Amino acid sequence: MSVDPADHRLRRARRVTLLSLGTNGWTTVLLPAVGLLREPDPVRAVLGVVGLLGFTVAQVAVLHAAVTPWLAAPARRRRHLVLAVAALLSLPLVGPVAAGAWPTWAWLGASLVGMTPLLFRPAVAVVAAVGVLAAAAGVTVATGGPLPTALLVAGGVGAGIALLTWVQVWFWDLLVEARQGQAAGARLAATEERLRFARDVHDLLGHDLTVIALKAELAERLASVDGARAGREAAEARRLAASALTRVRAAVHGYRAVDLVEQAAAVGEVLRSSGVRCTVGPPVGALPAPVAADLAAVLREAGTNVLRHSRAGWCRIEITRDDGLVTLTVRNDGVRGPGPDAFSGGLRGLADRLAPSGGRVRASTEDGVFSLVATVPVTP
Repeated sequence: MSVDPADHRLRRARRVTLLSLGTNGWTTVLLPAVGLLREPDPVRAVLGVVGLLGFTVAQVAVLHAAVTPWLAAPARRRRHLVLAVAALLSLPLVGPVAAGAWPTWAWLGASLVGMTPLLFRPAVAVVAAVGVLAAAAGVTVATGGPLPTALLVAGGVGAGIALLTWVQVWFWDLLVEARQGQAAGARLAATEERLRFARDVHDLLGHDLTVIALKAELAERLASVDGARAGREAAEARRLAASALTRVRAAVHGYRAVDLVEQAAAVGEVLRSSGVRCTVGPPVGALPAPVAADLAAVLREAGTNVLRHSRAGWCRIEITRDDGLVTLTVRNDGVRGPGPDAFSGGLRGLADRLAPSGGRVRASTEDGVFSLVATVPVTP
């Protein structure tokens, strides 16, 4: 899956999912420790500890891989192979522990059955679960333990864990697909905008370039027979080229023009789609293009900081105009550490951009709330 490992919202969901999966599986790993406590033979107890530790490490690696979609496929297969080897080695190492007194290996079998949704497709998972039950039955019969108890533990408890595991992984996959859809939507919007601009430029230049080419060809043919007319045609081609250039520059200027209200709304939508409750203050009316462009740069930097450098639950964007000053204020919670200071790279770059027009940028952190305030003078 193609996802961004730096997505903080996805990282939080990943940690919760991993903890939930681990809770399901580790319960069945801790219970074999009861068998270790009941084993009178110290050699068997030591071998059981080795087998149980190896199985636990392999299980943790597989659980981690299940919620790490950016992990390479070969690394994922290696972890699955390590778990298979650890499970096979646990049969002679853990199986004899507390023989007849505690279904030690049956609890490992329940853990394996519970992990089958992470490893196989449904049909293959059923076959694998049956194989684990057969192994649990074999170990129980060989060690003289109660067969019904072992099958109940490995099959019943394992089936319950498998169901919980499947639901958790299903929700995790839905979240990953949703984030992928959001990223794809953003890329599609950017592509459509580029195509729109390309169509506009084609419409502007297509006709003019065709006429210019015809005029140039005509001037070339007339050069040897009617120099005066050839000169007029060449002058007309030059005039058309200058006119086309002027229209293209006007189009590009309009394309680059910044609507600060639209920018604020767009940043708000991006933050809300990332799980941040964002409110945008009312608009202040039209602003001069240079002022809007400068504040839009501040707004983009602030939005990026909220997403990348905080764990914000809420954010508020306000734009006010008073006494010849336009003020942009962005506040958010979830600040980690003291927050950016006046010497951070992004803030220093914004200060340098606003300085020629007399603008300023201030940043402060109080009670876990970070505030970024930018002011730019504007003529009435």
